[in-house]
Amino acid sequence: MGREFIELFDEWSTSYDNSVTGNEIEYREVFKDYEHILERVAKLSYGHVLEFGAGTGNLTKKLFALGCKVTAIEPSHAMRMIANDKLNGKVKIVDGDFLHFPKPEYVDSIVSTYAFHHLTNEEKAIAIDGFQRLLKPGGKLVFADTIFTTNDDYKKAIKEAKAAKFLTLAEDLQREYYTTIPFMQQTLEMNNFQVTFHRCNRFVWIIDAVKV
Repeated sequence: MGREFIELFDEWSTSYDNSVTGNEIEYREVFKDYEHILERVAKLSYGHVLEFGAGTGNLTKKLFALGCKVTAIEPSHAMRMIANDKLNGKVKIVDGDFLHFPKPEYVDSIVSTYAFHHLTNEEKAIAIDGFQRLLKPGGKLVFADTIFTTNDDYKKAIKEAKAAKFLTLAEDLQREYYTTIPFMQQTLEMNNFQVTFHRCNRFVWIIDAVKV
């Protein structure tokens, strides 16, 4: 459920904000237009926002600036500490993950960026079932993450990373649980969501889903 990666997140916490600026060549395309991606996710959200994988608080900060009430969930203690400092206590970042978290009384939007791939497809389906139970009709689910159009596209990305000698990226692509658009579309539609996909770069898509 993603918690197997907590040690990695704790280690990454001090350099994460540097990574997303594109300074690491292997991940430059993954984080291309990072700020714009976060801004789009924030603008597609509304009301009381439940954010998963808040990390160092970059999306959280944008949501708060837009006037949203935010409940932010992050399993990494080191990431939470950085986020809480960055937000000056304006939003509390609490311990939890996609499957186990303190449930608020109501939620208008559920959001996440660069995190849903930490769950297997089976866990993704369980999480989405839980999300649709939290949202009323008209509620939003807005995720930005690395997703592939097909399994062949996923395999091609690994091959391209290896050919470019981006061995850390290739290892990442094989270690985590990256999914495909057909799987996400089918799973969301089965859980009463109407969904559209917006491509942001070679790797990242925004999932914009409305509970019907």
